[in-house]
Amino acid sequence: MILFESMKSKSQNTYQEVIARCWSDYVSKTPSAEAIHDLLADRGEHIVNDHIAFRTFNHPKTRISVLEKPFLEAGYKARGTYHFEAKKLVAQHYEHPDADAPKIFISELLLEEFSPELNHVISEIVEPLEEEEVVAFPSRPWQNVSFETYRSLLAESEYAAWMYVFGFCANHFTILVNELKGIKSLEEMDEFLKSQGFEFNISGGEIKGTPAELLEQSSILADKMEVDFVEGKREIPSCYYEFARRYADADGKLFQGFIAKSADKIFESTDVR
Repeated sequence: MILFESMKSKSQNTYQEVIARCWSDYVSKTPSAEAIHDLLADRGEHIVNDHIAFRTFNHPKTRISVLEKPFLEAGYKARGTYHFEAKKLVAQHYEHPDADAPKIFISELLLEEFSPELNHVISEIVEPLEEEEVVAFPSRPWQNVSFETYRSLLAESEYAAWMYVFGFCANHFTILVNELKGIKSLEEMDEFLKSQGFEFNISGGEIKGTPAELLEQSSILADKMEVDFVEGKREIPSCYYEFARRYADADGKLFQGFIAKSADKIFESTDVR
């Protein structure tokens, strides 16, 4: 499924069109997201999306400066930058002048900090790509994937293994709990979903962050998806849904950034357990 039209297209996508394509691809891999939407709709809730996250490699063909282009064309502006030393990542978040637009969060794996073997695998899949293929975003522009290669990448980096299989699909969408009418806290949100059978990422605690840090986050564990590897079908973690509660700063404005130590643990929602 195509998420973004080719950069060669003369027509500029609105951010709503960009986000709709992201959602369509994401939800095809994350049935839990639709199930949660239905549960909240039954309670009369209107869902506001806080942010969408993408993963990539810092290879010249796929780095953040390439992946950000459709969002910049749709009016987004770069804001905060982040460094995740343990996971060997850097990230950038983006905001749109329209306050209704979700924030965008793009992280990239620092390939130079990994083995020659990992770099060889990544080079093989991304070197043949043209920029138009990357920003046109089929979820995964490379074709066949091997389960054995997936397992070898997993030994070094869950992030790299996930990217190898799922490519540029949105890694997660995020419900802004502030905008829910009948659910007033992240604790209440989590308890409701746990009562419906959803499992949460408890790495670093179920709720990451504090009101003092102006941001609390939680997330369910990634759905399991059956993938057609060259060796046959295997079930592996795909994408997940996140929930955020933001707090006002000293000026009375909701904090719009991210907390690196919390995001570091949210990444683990896709870990193979």
